[in-house]
Amino acid sequence: MEAEYGSRLSAKAAIKLAITETREDETKLIKEFASDGIKAVAIDFGANVPEGITKIIERAVVASRREGVISPTHEAEGAVIGAAHEAVMQIAGKAMGLNVGGKIAIARYGTHLSVCVFFAIGLLNLNDVSIGLGHRVI
Repeated sequence: MEAEYGSRLSAKAAIKLAITETREDETKLIKEFASDGIKAVAIDFGANVPEGITKIIERAVVASRREGVISPTHEAEGAVIGAAHEAVMQIAGKAMGLNVGGKIAIARYGTHLSVCVFFAIGLLNLNDVSIGLGHRVI
């Protein structure tokens, strides 16, 4: 099943986790994913683009390692970096020079790893919403 559906499962899990409303919702969903063989973690984030891009990617790697979504190898860390960079670049043009705030979610099913960023983009109370998704194989 992994070879055929692994990328879809990890992507769906990352998206669902990124759009959760509360920490309690996150925790519940992560436990549900674990029972299905999916490892996942979510972190809140806020920054200015482009200065915050590096921090977003670093936090994705640190959280993934801390929660056991990936092992501390350069292959696994590189997969998170690549997927997180891809997800952020999908919204970077829209967010250039503005603030972003929201959630980063990382999900892994077998060899498939997905990173989803779900951010409000804007200045003061004038916000837009955007989502980015990246996938890599470890």
